[in-house]
Amino acid sequence: MPKALVTCHHLQRFFEDFRPAYEAAGVEPILPKIAGQQLDAAGMRAAIAGVDAVIAGDDEIDASVLEAGKAAGLKAVIKWGIGTDSIDKAKAAELGIPVYNTPGTFANEVADLALSLLLNVLRETHLMHSSVKQGGWHKVPGRTLAGMTAGVIGLGSIGQGIARRTSAFGMNTIGYDVRKIDAKALADLGVTQVDLDTLFAQSDVILVACELTPESRHLLRDETFAKMKDGGYIVNVSRGPLIDEAALCRALESGKVAGAGLDVFETEPLPKESPLHAFDSVVFSTHNGSNTIEAVARVNAMTTDILLHVLGLKAIDFTPNRVA
Repeated sequence: MPKALVTCHHLQRFFEDFRPAYEAAGVEPILPKIAGQQLDAAGMRAAIAGVDAVIAGDDEIDASVLEAGKAAGLKAVIKWGIGTDSIDKAKAAELGIPVYNTPGTFANEVADLALSLLLNVLRETHLMHSSVKQGGWHKVPGRTLAGMTAGVIGLGSIGQGIARRTSAFGMNTIGYDVRKIDAKALADLGVTQVDLDTLFAQSDVILVACELTPESRHLLRDETFAKMKDGGYIVNVSRGPLIDEAALCRALESGKVAGAGLDVFETEPLPKESPLHAFDSVVFSTHNGSNTIEAVARVNAMTTDILLHVLGLKAIDFTPNRVA
Protein backbone atom coordinates (compact mmCIF):
# COMPACT_ATOMS: atom_id res chain seq x y z
CA MET A 1 0.00 0.00 0.00
CA PRO A 2 1.52 3.38 -0.99
CA LYS A 3 2.05 5.90 1.81
CA ALA A 4 1.46 9.65 1.60
CA LEU A 5 2.97 12.09 4.07
CA VAL A 6 0.83 15.19 4.68
CA THR A 7 2.64 17.99 6.51
CA CYS A 8 0.59 20.95 5.29
CA HIS A 9 -1.53 22.29 8.16
CA HIS A 10 -4.41 23.25 5.87
CA LEU A 11 -4.86 19.74 4.52
CA GLN A 12 -4.32 18.20 7.94
CA ARG A 13 -7.11 20.36 9.42
CA PHE A 14 -9.64 19.18 6.85
CA PHE A 15 -8.25 15.75 6.20
CA GLU A 16 -11.41 13.89 7.23
CA ASP A 17 -13.09 15.43 4.17
CA PHE A 18 -10.49 13.68 1.99
CA ARG A 19 -9.90 10.46 3.88
CA PRO A 20 -12.49 8.57 1.79
CA ALA A 21 -10.57 9.41 -1.40
CA TYR A 22 -7.33 8.09 0.10
CA GLU A 23 -9.04 4.94 1.35
CA ALA A 24 -10.72 4.33 -2.00
CA ALA A 25 -7.36 4.68 -3.76
CA GLY A 26 -5.63 2.39 -1.24
CA VAL A 27 -3.25 5.09 0.03
CA GLU A 28 -2.16 5.18 3.67
CA PRO A 29 -2.02 8.78 4.91
CA ILE A 30 0.58 9.83 7.48
CA LEU A 31 -0.22 13.04 9.36
CA PRO A 32 2.50 13.85 11.90
CA LYS A 33 1.89 16.34 14.69
CA ILE A 34 3.68 19.60 13.89
CA ALA A 35 4.68 22.10 16.55
CA GLY A 36 4.81 25.53 14.95
CA GLN A 37 4.29 26.43 11.32
CA GLN A 38 6.40 23.76 9.63
CA LEU A 39 8.89 20.94 10.09
CA ASP A 40 12.60 21.65 9.95
CA ALA A 41 14.98 19.46 7.96
CA ALA A 42 15.52 17.03 10.83
CA GLY A 43 11.79 16.61 11.30
CA MET A 44 11.25 16.07 7.59
CA ARG A 45 14.07 13.51 7.37
CA ALA A 46 12.38 11.50 10.10
CA ALA A 47 8.88 11.86 8.66
CA ILE A 48 9.71 11.18 5.02
CA ALA A 49 11.28 7.77 5.54
CA GLY A 50 9.28 5.10 3.73
CA VAL A 51 6.69 7.33 2.06
CA ASP A 52 5.91 7.40 -1.64
CA ALA A 53 4.96 11.09 -1.87
CA VAL A 54 4.53 14.14 0.33
CA ILE A 55 2.13 17.07 0.33
CA ALA A 56 4.20 19.71 2.10
CA GLY A 57 3.60 23.14 3.50
CA ASP A 58 6.57 25.44 4.09
CA ASP A 59 8.62 22.58 5.53
CA GLU A 60 12.38 22.57 5.01
CA ILE A 61 13.07 20.06 2.26
CA ASP A 62 16.80 20.34 1.73
CA ALA A 63 19.25 17.99 0.03
CA SER A 64 19.46 15.73 3.08
CA VAL A 65 15.68 15.32 3.20
CA LEU A 66 15.50 14.52 -0.50
CA GLU A 67 18.35 12.02 -0.27
CA ALA A 68 16.63 10.28 2.66
CA GLY A 69 13.38 10.23 0.73
CA LYS A 70 14.96 8.91 -2.45
CA ALA A 71 16.69 6.12 -0.56
CA ALA A 72 13.31 5.06 0.82
CA GLY A 73 11.42 5.28 -2.49
CA LEU A 74 10.08 8.86 -2.56
CA LYS A 75 8.38 9.47 -5.90
CA ALA A 76 7.26 13.12 -5.69
CA VAL A 77 7.10 16.28 -3.60
CA ILE A 78 3.88 18.29 -3.88
CA LYS A 79 3.98 21.82 -2.47
CA TRP A 80 0.65 23.02 -1.11
CA GLY A 81 0.68 26.53 -2.52
CA ILE A 82 3.00 28.53 -4.70
CA GLY A 83 6.36 29.30 -3.12
CA THR A 84 8.93 26.51 -3.40
CA ASP A 85 11.91 28.37 -1.90
CA SER A 86 12.03 25.90 1.03
CA ILE A 87 12.68 23.00 -1.38
CA ASP A 88 16.10 22.26 -2.88
CA LYS A 89 14.77 21.98 -6.42
CA ALA A 90 18.21 21.49 -7.97
CA LYS A 91 18.83 18.46 -5.75
CA ALA A 92 15.34 17.13 -6.50
CA ALA A 93 16.05 17.36 -10.22
CA GLU A 94 19.41 15.63 -9.75
CA LEU A 95 17.71 12.78 -7.88
CA GLY A 96 14.84 12.57 -10.36
CA ILE A 97 12.20 13.52 -7.81
CA PRO A 98 9.54 15.71 -9.44
CA VAL A 99 8.36 18.77 -7.49
CA TYR A 100 4.88 20.14 -8.10
CA ASN A 101 3.14 23.27 -6.85
CA THR A 102 -0.22 25.00 -7.38
CA PRO A 103 0.48 28.36 -9.06
CA GLY A 104 -2.24 30.90 -9.72
CA THR A 105 -4.50 29.45 -7.05
CA PHE A 106 -4.35 32.32 -4.53
CA ALA A 107 -4.21 35.44 -6.67
CA ASN A 108 -7.46 36.90 -5.38
CA GLU A 109 -6.99 35.83 -1.78
CA VAL A 110 -3.46 37.18 -1.34
CA ALA A 111 -4.28 40.36 -3.27
CA ASP A 112 -7.27 40.92 -0.98
CA LEU A 113 -5.03 40.63 2.07
CA ALA A 114 -2.49 43.01 0.55
CA LEU A 115 -5.17 45.68 0.17
CA SER A 116 -6.50 44.93 3.65
CA LEU A 117 -3.04 45.55 5.11
CA LEU A 118 -2.61 48.67 3.00
CA LEU A 119 -5.93 50.14 4.11
CA ASN A 120 -5.20 49.35 7.74
CA VAL A 121 -1.79 50.99 7.56
CA LEU A 122 -2.98 54.11 5.76
CA ARG A 123 -6.09 54.61 7.93
CA GLU A 124 -4.58 53.15 11.15
CA THR A 125 -7.78 51.29 11.90
CA HIS A 126 -5.88 49.02 14.31
CA LEU A 127 -5.20 51.99 16.58
CA MET A 128 -8.80 53.19 16.47
CA HIS A 129 -10.02 49.65 17.16
CA SER A 130 -7.79 49.40 20.23
CA SER A 131 -8.96 52.79 21.44
CA VAL A 132 -12.66 51.91 21.18
CA LYS A 133 -12.07 48.56 22.91
CA GLN A 134 -10.52 50.49 25.81
CA GLY A 135 -13.41 52.96 26.03
CA GLY A 136 -11.70 55.70 24.05
CA TRP A 137 -12.50 57.54 20.83
CA HIS A 138 -9.13 58.03 19.15
CA LYS A 139 -9.32 59.69 15.74
CA VAL A 140 -6.54 59.38 13.21
CA PRO A 141 -5.91 61.55 10.12
CA GLY A 142 -5.45 58.88 7.48
CA ARG A 143 -4.28 58.97 3.88
CA THR A 144 -6.29 58.88 0.65
CA LEU A 145 -5.42 56.07 -1.75
CA ALA A 146 -6.75 57.80 -4.88
CA GLY A 147 -3.97 59.79 -6.46
CA MET A 148 -1.15 57.87 -4.76
CA THR A 149 1.32 55.81 -6.79
CA ALA A 150 1.40 52.10 -5.99
CA GLY A 151 4.50 50.18 -6.97
CA VAL A 152 3.97 46.43 -7.27
CA ILE A 153 7.12 44.29 -7.16
CA GLY A 154 6.34 41.04 -8.95
CA LEU A 155 3.70 40.93 -11.68
CA GLY A 156 2.74 37.28 -11.54
CA SER A 157 -0.83 36.26 -10.76
CA ILE A 158 -0.76 37.75 -7.25
CA GLY A 159 0.96 40.96 -8.31
CA GLN A 160 -1.53 41.41 -11.12
CA GLY A 161 -4.35 40.82 -8.65
CA ILE A 162 -2.92 43.53 -6.42
CA ALA A 163 -2.50 45.89 -9.38
CA ARG A 164 -6.11 45.34 -10.42
CA ARG A 165 -7.21 46.39 -6.95
CA THR A 166 -4.91 49.39 -6.55
CA SER A 167 -6.05 50.69 -9.93
CA ALA A 168 -9.68 50.26 -8.84
CA PHE A 169 -8.93 52.46 -5.81
CA GLY A 170 -7.81 55.23 -8.14
CA MET A 171 -4.10 54.72 -7.56
CA ASN A 172 -1.55 55.26 -10.31
CA THR A 173 -0.05 51.77 -10.54
CA ILE A 174 3.42 50.88 -11.75
CA GLY A 175 5.05 47.48 -11.56
CA TYR A 176 8.35 45.66 -11.80
CA ASP A 177 9.04 42.10 -12.86
CA VAL A 178 12.15 40.29 -14.06
CA ARG A 179 10.10 39.23 -17.10
CA LYS A 180 8.65 41.48 -19.77
CA ILE A 181 4.89 41.39 -19.20
CA ASP A 182 2.53 41.31 -22.16
CA ALA A 183 1.57 44.85 -23.17
CA LYS A 184 -2.13 44.06 -23.50
CA ALA A 185 -2.22 42.47 -20.04
CA LEU A 186 -0.60 45.59 -18.60
CA ALA A 187 -3.04 47.84 -20.42
CA ASP A 188 -5.98 45.82 -19.14
CA LEU A 189 -4.64 46.22 -15.60
CA GLY A 190 -3.84 49.90 -16.02
CA VAL A 191 -0.21 49.23 -15.08
CA THR A 192 3.04 50.63 -16.46
CA GLN A 193 6.03 48.30 -16.20
CA VAL A 194 9.16 50.08 -14.97
CA ASP A 195 12.61 49.22 -13.71
CA LEU A 196 13.23 48.83 -9.99
CA ASP A 197 14.97 52.16 -9.47
CA THR A 198 12.05 53.97 -11.09
CA LEU A 199 9.59 52.05 -8.94
CA PHE A 200 11.49 52.93 -5.77
CA ALA A 201 11.72 56.60 -6.74
CA GLN A 202 8.09 57.10 -7.78
CA SER A 203 6.04 54.91 -5.44
CA ASP A 204 4.14 56.20 -2.42
CA VAL A 205 3.33 52.60 -1.54
CA ILE A 206 5.40 49.52 -2.41
CA LEU A 207 3.63 46.17 -2.41
CA VAL A 208 5.92 43.13 -2.52
CA ALA A 209 4.61 40.07 -4.37
CA CYS A 210 7.69 38.55 -5.99
CA GLU A 211 9.37 35.18 -5.57
CA LEU A 212 12.13 34.69 -3.01
CA THR A 213 15.35 33.71 -4.78
CA PRO A 214 19.01 34.11 -3.81
CA GLU A 215 19.02 37.28 -5.94
CA SER A 216 15.91 38.80 -4.35
CA ARG A 217 16.78 38.06 -0.71
CA HIS A 218 16.87 41.39 1.17
CA LEU A 219 15.65 43.18 -1.93
CA LEU A 220 14.43 45.88 0.45
CA ARG A 221 17.44 46.96 2.50
CA ASP A 222 19.22 50.16 3.53
CA GLU A 223 20.40 50.84 -0.01
CA THR A 224 16.98 50.46 -1.57
CA PHE A 225 15.11 52.26 1.23
CA ALA A 226 17.40 55.22 0.50
CA LYS A 227 16.08 55.30 -3.08
CA MET A 228 12.45 55.59 -1.96
CA LYS A 229 10.30 58.63 -1.32
CA ASP A 230 10.32 59.94 2.22
CA GLY A 231 7.27 58.79 4.17
CA GLY A 232 6.34 55.89 1.91
CA TYR A 233 4.63 52.66 2.89
CA ILE A 234 5.55 48.99 2.51
CA VAL A 235 3.29 45.93 2.22
CA ASN A 236 4.75 42.42 2.00
CA VAL A 237 2.55 39.41 1.25
CA SER A 238 5.23 37.23 -0.36
CA ARG A 239 8.19 36.02 1.71
CA GLY A 240 9.72 37.60 4.81
CA PRO A 241 13.39 37.48 3.76
CA LEU A 242 12.63 39.80 0.83
CA ILE A 243 12.91 42.55 3.46
CA ASP A 244 15.89 43.13 5.73
CA GLU A 245 13.89 43.70 8.92
CA ALA A 246 16.73 45.49 10.72
CA ALA A 247 16.92 47.94 7.81
CA LEU A 248 13.14 48.34 7.85
CA CYS A 249 13.28 49.24 11.53
CA ARG A 250 15.91 51.89 10.79
CA ALA A 251 13.73 53.29 8.00
CA LEU A 252 10.70 53.38 10.31
CA GLU A 253 12.70 55.10 13.06
CA SER A 254 13.94 57.78 10.67
CA GLY A 255 10.53 58.32 9.07
CA LYS A 256 11.81 57.25 5.68
CA VAL A 257 9.06 54.62 5.86
CA ALA A 258 5.83 55.85 7.42
CA GLY A 259 4.27 52.45 7.96
CA ALA A 260 4.22 48.82 6.90
CA GLY A 261 1.79 45.94 6.56
CA LEU A 262 3.53 42.60 6.96
CA ASP A 263 2.04 39.15 6.48
CA VAL A 264 5.44 37.43 6.37
CA PHE A 265 8.66 37.68 8.35
CA GLU A 266 12.29 36.61 8.28
CA THR A 267 11.55 34.30 11.22
CA GLU A 268 8.05 32.90 11.65
CA PRO A 269 6.26 33.24 13.99
CA LEU A 270 7.63 36.74 14.56
CA PRO A 271 9.76 36.56 17.74
CA LYS A 272 8.52 38.48 20.78
CA GLU A 273 11.85 40.28 20.94
CA SER A 274 11.60 41.61 17.38
CA PRO A 275 12.03 45.40 17.34
CA LEU A 276 9.17 45.58 14.83
CA HIS A 277 6.77 45.28 17.79
CA ALA A 278 7.78 48.77 18.90
CA PHE A 279 6.13 50.50 15.92
CA ASP A 280 2.43 51.37 16.09
CA SER A 281 2.65 52.17 12.39
CA VAL A 282 3.21 48.49 11.51
CA VAL A 283 0.29 46.09 11.04
CA PHE A 284 0.88 42.35 11.23
CA SER A 285 -0.87 39.25 9.96
CA THR A 286 0.21 35.64 10.28
CA HIS A 287 1.39 34.43 6.85
CA ASN A 288 -2.27 34.01 6.14
CA GLY A 289 -2.86 35.29 2.62
CA SER A 290 -4.08 32.00 1.19
CA ASN A 291 -6.22 31.10 4.17
CA THR A 292 -9.82 31.52 3.08
CA ILE A 293 -12.46 28.82 3.24
CA GLU A 294 -12.76 28.74 -0.53
CA ALA A 295 -9.04 28.72 -1.33
CA VAL A 296 -8.13 26.05 1.21
CA ALA A 297 -10.86 23.72 -0.05
CA ARG A 298 -9.75 24.29 -3.65
CA VAL A 299 -6.05 23.59 -3.05
CA ASN A 300 -6.67 20.69 -0.69
CA ALA A 301 -8.57 19.02 -3.54
CA MET A 302 -5.95 19.98 -6.14
CA THR A 303 -2.97 18.66 -4.16
CA THR A 304 -4.83 15.44 -3.36
CA ASP A 305 -5.58 14.99 -7.06
CA ILE A 306 -1.91 15.59 -7.94
CA LEU A 307 -0.82 13.08 -5.30
CA LEU A 308 -3.10 10.34 -6.59
CA HIS A 309 -2.09 11.15 -10.16
CA VAL A 310 1.68 10.88 -9.55
CA LEU A 311 1.08 7.58 -7.77
CA GLY A 312 -0.72 6.34 -10.90
CA LEU A 313 -4.05 6.04 -9.11
CA LYS A 314 -6.14 8.78 -10.71
CA ALA A 315 -6.49 10.56 -14.03
CA ILE A 316 -7.03 14.30 -13.67
CA ASP A 317 -8.29 16.92 -16.11
CA PHE A 318 -5.43 19.39 -15.66
CA THR A 319 -1.68 19.24 -16.14
CA PRO A 320 0.07 19.37 -12.76
CA ASN A 321 2.59 22.19 -12.56
CA ARG A 322 6.07 20.72 -12.26
CA VAL A 323 8.83 23.04 -11.06
CA ALA A 324 11.70 20.54 -10.80
